Amino acid sequence: MMKRQRRWTINLLAVFVLGWGFTSYQHIFLGLILGTVFSFYNLWLLQRKINHFGEAVSRQERVKTLGTLSRFAAGALAILIALRYDNHFHLIAVVIGLMTTYVVIMIEFMVSKFETSLRKRGE
Repeated sequence: MMKRQRRWTINLLAVFVLGWGFTSYQHIFLGLILGTVFSFYNLWLLQRKINHFGEAVSRQERVKTLGTLSRFAAGALAILIALRYDNHFHLIAVVIGLMTTYVVIMIEFMVSKFETSLRKRGE
């Protein structure tokens, strides 16, 4: 599941790069790229923390946090970069880019549920 989420995000990032290269909306696509890169970092960080969380629970150890503060800081850094270089990055596109992995997670969840229901019907 985690590999699929990363693959979907990388493919979406590739589409944004193509949009940046071949359209006249370069500042919008550059904002989407910046936001998606930071969103991808947050996804990687969250998946890593979830793995550590699962291992700690299985060993019955004390559970650490899932790193919400570091993910918020990464998002804030992306916004600060967009504000500092506003002639290159579209701010709203950066915010939308920051949300892309969450949309990918929801789509992957729905696809997974759909595949599970199809398998149950086939049995």
